[in-house]
Amino acid sequence: MRNRILRQSRRGFSLTELLIVIAIILIIVAAALPRLTKARMFAEETAAIRAVSVIHTAQTQYYSQFGRYATTLTELGPPVSGAAGPSGADLVDRELGEGHKGGYLFAIQGNPQGYVVSAQPKQFGTNGSRTFYSDQTQIIRNRFTNEPATVQDAEIGSSDKGDANKK
Repeated sequence: MRNRILRQSRRGFSLTELLIVIAIILIIVAAALPRLTKARMFAEETAAIRAVSVIHTAQTQYYSQFGRYATTLTELGPPVSGAAGPSGADLVDRELGEGHKGGYLFAIQGNPQGYVVSAQPKQFGTNGSRTFYSDQTQIIRNRFTNEPATVQDAEIGSSDKGDANKK
């Protein structure tokens, strides 16, 4: 009878035991969160680099079709209505044509030599830790500050490898 009473009173966990388990879980989450944030930011940066490459491909196609480079992302995007043409060539998806994709904002500026592409994180330090620049040479450059990258910044794939290890 005594064992039966002890078994009935020991069902479940005590409040102290539950608090200890919750504290352990919170410690594990706190340790993993910075790595998760860094991995998500790296994924958004990689997607931004890929989107700049997509813009280059679209610009090449646009030039071959219309004899000039597009001066806005809208010109590369889907047409507002009707068939594709110079004002909406349907070479990039709607999201990129509107100037945003993932955690980055994109812009194109036309110039006499060709065009310039820029990509900025929507929120620096959250969506990305670097900005990107490219032009008709199709060399993508990056800067590890919230200042816009320029033609003077490091190329991705060259000195960038050393900078990535400093993060």
